[in-house]
Parts: sequence; C-alpha cells; structure tokens
Amino acid sequence: MTTSRRCVLRGLAASLIAAGLLGAGAPALANKADDTLRMAYDQAPESIDPYFNNVRIGVIIAANVWDTLLYRDPLTNEYKGQLAESWKQIDDRTLEFKLRHGIKFHNGEPFNADSVVYTLNFVSDPASKATTQQNVSWIDHAEKIDDYTVRVISKEPFPAAKEFLSTTVAIHPAKYYKEVGPKGMSAKPVGTGPYKVTDYDPGKSITLERNPDYFKESPKRQPTIGKVVIRFIPDRQTQMAEVISGGEDFIMHVPKDQAEQLKSMPNLQVKSGNTMRIVFMQINIRDDTPTPQLKDERVRKAIAHAIDRKAIVKNIVGEGAELLETICTPSQTGCTHEGAPIYDYNPELSKKLLAEAGYPNGFQTSIVAYRERNQTEAIISYLRAVGIDAKLNFLQYAAMRDMIRSGKASLTHQTWGSNLVNDVSASTPVYFGGGSDDVTGDKEVQKLLAEGNTTIDEDKRNGLYKKALTLIADHAYAIPLWSLPVYYVANKEVNFKAYPDELVRFWDMSWK
Repeated sequence: MTTSRRCVLRGLAASLIAAGLLGAGAPALANKADDTLRMAYDQAPESIDPYFNNVRIGVIIAANVWDTLLYRDPLTNEYKGQLAESWKQIDDRTLEFKLRHGIKFHNGEPFNADSVVYTLNFVSDPASKATTQQNVSWIDHAEKIDDYTVRVISKEPFPAAKEFLSTTVAIHPAKYYKEVGPKGMSAKPVGTGPYKVTDYDPGKSITLERNPDYFKESPKRQPTIGKVVIRFIPDRQTQMAEVISGGEDFIMHVPKDQAEQLKSMPNLQVKSGNTMRIVFMQINIRDDTPTPQLKDERVRKAIAHAIDRKAIVKNIVGEGAELLETICTPSQTGCTHEGAPIYDYNPELSKKLLAEAGYPNGFQTSIVAYRERNQTEAIISYLRAVGIDAKLNFLQYAAMRDMIRSGKASLTHQTWGSNLVNDVSASTPVYFGGGSDDVTGDKEVQKLLAEGNTTIDEDKRNGLYKKALTLIADHAYAIPLWSLPVYYVANKEVNFKAYPDELVRFWDMSWK
C-alpha cells in the first residue's frame, strides 16, 4: 500500500472515530434489507412547501412528493403530459390544459381544476409572499373551464411558460391548502407524487414512503424503493463517516478531493457530472452597500482579474465543470457569451486597477457563502493576494439570502440552479431583473431582460438577452465563475443515475 493511500484511509478512519461510527457501535450496513434508502444533506429547507423554499434539497423533495401539469424529459427535453393529459396554445397569453381523471392527493382529496386554479392564483399573488415568486410572477391568473379543463393566462406573452409549468409549478390540493396555508403544507405536506411524506422533523429529517396509488399514466416511473429517510447534517465529515460506515446510503455535493478518496472504498460507488448550476460572485453596488469601494467599476474588474478560475476548476471544482463568461447556464435558451469580455487571471492588472481606483493598498470587505466552502476559501486567497482582505461569513442559505436582500452583504459566493428551468428567464432576471435579489439596479439591464422574457420572436428574444448579458459583463456587475459538477457517493447496492438538472429522482432509483 502506498503512503498516500495509507494517509487517505487513516483520514477516513479518523472521520469515523470522530463521528462515533467506527467500532462496536457502528450501524448495520443492510439498508437494502429494510427497503429504506438513507440520504444525508448539508442544508435544511426552510419550508417543505415548494413555493416557500429554494434550497436544492427542497427542490428534490418537491419533485418526489408533488407533480406538475407537464413533465420535461431531462434527457430529451421533450414535454409530456403529467397532471394534464393534453394542452394547446389558445393565444399568445393563454395555455389550455385537459386534466387527467382519477388522480388523488396523498390525503385522498381528488385532483381537479379547482386544485390547479387555487394553487396558481394563490402563489402568483405577491401577497402570498412566495419565496420563489420569480417562478410564478409571469402568471396573471388561472381559470376553470370545467372540472377537468383549465386555462393559464400570462400577464404578457411568455415563451417559457411550458418550461416553468413542467418543472417548478407544483399543484396543491385546493381544499387542504385553503385550510392550512403554506405553514400547514410545510408541516404536513400533501401532493400527488410518487412519494408521500410520513414524518417531518424540521431541521433534522424527513421521511418519504412510496405512494402505492401513484397514477400509472405519469411519465415518472412507478417507485420501487419503499422508504427514503433524509437527514439534514451540516458537517461534511460526519456525512462522509456515515456513508462509509453504512449509516447513510447516499450523499451529494461531495468535494472533489473527498470523492476521489472514497473511490477506494469497496462498499461505495462515486458518480459525477456537470449540472445546470452556475457559480458566480454577486456584488452589492447599491447606495447602501457595506463596501462602497465596490461601486467603482475598476474595483469590480480588479476582483475578476484576481481569481485564477482555471486553477480552481482543475484543483478544487472537479471533472465536468466549464468556465462561464456570463451569468446564465450555457444550455439555457437565450444564454450566450458572444460579445462579452473575458476576465482572465491577471493579478498585476488587478493591482493596477485597484491603484487607479484609489486603493493601492487594497481594502477590507466580507464575502458571504453557504456551500462549497473550499471554493470560497480559494477565492478569498486570490483576493488577499492582490490586497483585498475578504472575511468569510458562512451561513445557511436562507440566512444568506435574507442578508443579501436587506443590503447587508458585500460580496457573495453564489450558486443558482434555475429550479430545473432550462431558459434564461429562470436565471439572469432573478439577479438583475429588479426583484429582491437584484443588488445592481441597472434600469437598462432590467428593461432588456423584461422585454426578453415576453418576446415571442426567438431571434429578437435572443438579441435582447445578449445585450443584457453583455452589459452585465462589460460593467462587471457580477463575476461569472464556473458551472458546478456534482459528485455523488452511494452504497454499491443502489442503482441511480446522475442527471444534468441535479435532481435526485427517488422514483427512478432501485436496489441492485
């Protein structure tokens, strides 16, 4: 055995001992025997109601517990009927859906037009204060034609409507949702999906069980694994120890170096793949920014040139990642980097720009982050090398988001997965469209994005997005970094596929 391999195994053993999982007290390895898949995740959702959460694990839970009117195949991008059996475009603003008969929610309430109309009209109303308001803000209203026919009318022509209705717009039971509201839906979730929630301990765990009555016509497969238990474990080393010992069967977002170590474990499998998730640095240039230096364009460009993105991707981020030049996912309709400047690693130019801006000795600031801490620490090291002393503030996502929205964050190491939606309207406008997450406030960019969101003509729409993306890049309003591949580690007894939309489909998993 090589010295490096011995060091790896010693490190893994140390993790197990620290977590109390090595030795006589270790849990049994046979989660397959009791038909229970155990998963650990480092972030806890602030709500299980999908409209009041945008942490990835909440998106994963939502896709397994709820259904949408349409379903987009993650490999072919083909739209298929899910809760709706058919659909047609009535005019530029109106989609009509014929709904499936005989579907019931987990509590026995029948699915029908009332479910669709109440859900969409409630969550699209700003008064609902939905966390993911950007996913439904395009909806003017939904109306019932008969018990199994509905129309969804957008405020303006909205080319991405089917994309949102096939990914993020879950349907709730009208009667139950009226009675309990978002808080009650989070406490005792009810959907139509392949799995139902049977236990939820906020901040600690959630248990899903196979829905034996899941409708056969769904493009989602009938689930085969009987139970899924997800524990929220913030500490990565504890997660590692758990999956090594067999206490957990599945973890994700494992750092590259640790994932490579785990490849040597005979009871584990490691898979990776690029995703729709983009990584960037958000820069607060509002009048009340805690770091006024960031309002100077030269300072922002200095930050861009200070970071060796290629080195971080090679050494830390991992296989499959690609460098970004604009703030959108490359696969999304309307995303382009054509015409945008490229800020290559150039620390001398960075120092020169800082001096020109009046900061030859740099300045102090802070950077807020919520995941991939090793990447944030690498970014901080590069910034400090040119004189920008950035202090790290590492938080849970909801706390970080609230800090940004209240104007108290200066720099943010941010990621965004677009809630599965493969259209620019789900990415760039979230941070530059004038909403609560826009800390730039450029009116011209906001106007271009708004026009792009509502323009039917594809060439014109792409041109509007291109202008907006180029303006953002020209002024270095944010620093595009890289796409984020995900490393998954699972027990070898688990069959699973790593999808590009970063969604864990429990209904698609099975035991070997």
